[in-house]
Amino acid sequence: MPDITMPKLSDTMLEGTLVKWLKKAGDKIEVGDVIAEVETDKATMEMEAFEDGVITEIVVPEGGVVKVGGVLAVLNGDGKPSAKPAKKAEPVAALAKVAAPSSPKPLSPVTPKPRAAVLATGVRVKASPLAKKIAAERGIDLSGVSGSGPGGRILAADVPESGAAPIARGAAPASAKIEVTASADDKRIPLSGMRRTIAERLLASKTQIPHFYLSLEIDAAPLAQLRKDINAASEVSGGPKVTINDFVLLATARAAALHPNVNSAFAGDAIVEYASVNLSVAIAVEDGLITPVIRNANRLTLREISAAVKDLAVRARGKKLKPDEYQGGTITVSNLGAFGVENFYAIINPPQAAILAVGAIVKKPVVNAQDQIIAGQRMSLGLSGDHRVVDGAAGAAFLATLKKSLESPATLLF
Repeated sequence: MPDITMPKLSDTMLEGTLVKWLKKAGDKIEVGDVIAEVETDKATMEMEAFEDGVITEIVVPEGGVVKVGGVLAVLNGDGKPSAKPAKKAEPVAALAKVAAPSSPKPLSPVTPKPRAAVLATGVRVKASPLAKKIAAERGIDLSGVSGSGPGGRILAADVPESGAAPIARGAAPASAKIEVTASADDKRIPLSGMRRTIAERLLASKTQIPHFYLSLEIDAAPLAQLRKDINAASEVSGGPKVTINDFVLLATARAAALHPNVNSAFAGDAIVEYASVNLSVAIAVEDGLITPVIRNANRLTLREISAAVKDLAVRARGKKLKPDEYQGGTITVSNLGAFGVENFYAIINPPQAAILAVGAIVKKPVVNAQDQIIAGQRMSLGLSGDHRVVDGAAGAAFLATLKKSLESPATLLF
């Protein structure tokens, strides 16, 4: 019977951290049982059993970092120990001294067993796969490195900081490393898988995607009033309430369907215009940010959008999302209005070509159609676009459609 291995829980996942075991050696498990919590490059989520059997040995302790396909525990249906030797995972503390890898190459579903590295000199070096990977990126010769692992095995933490990492083909040259000075009173927090991925993806986005920015301000008074009326009726009937963001999400999805050049991606030698609007919604979680996806959002009603985003937010914060629920987005909405932020621009979520930033509704003096100064309610919308895909005029047309919908919000109810 197969052992329990590290599953590939996201499209970009190369390794995972075993955060917590929910089962122990000797426990009987069945398909679908939640057996552990695993931190991927995007989120911490529950890991389910894919086979029935008895856990006869825990190979990876809590905090261990294992590549996709690596053995986590020994599973044996008859309760007898498996003959397969256990493999040790590097402790997560070792990663605190490791710089985030740049442009990692995709791995096959199952990583080969560690073996000694053979250098050009013919010398065999005993090192972990992660240590060898980091050494290659930094240009380090491991033959001169002393290992702190069992039998002198070189671990990730043993690889020196010096050495130049190779520049990926077609990528911009890396800038000089910025040294961070810290006192004894300062706190050093190792990067989690999610935070490391956020750093890598957003750095790639800002350095490889030519961003341009557009903004406009909408009259949010009709929107605020309609939301108030709907929620008052819902309170009487016992129905769910809607938020300003629910309206924004639906309006964005419908505008994106009318402007497919915004609901697109740059594919190197072509531009992909997506057939569906799969709306990514930025949700803050304990360790960073995750963007679960509302599929075919432009075809949903306001109530359906509202229910979908509430469900995704609750499960994202409870680490209950499945991998396919935060993959495949085509355009993103980030709303910081609830935090009192009036206006901002967001960084594009690659490979998408656009992201909408939504600010808070602010009361301010405005000039009406009769040239009178009155108290108004305004909301700022900021669009960040990939100029390889979206031109300024196309982005402006998208925002104009969005403005029209939000200033006449009753049209979103049909």
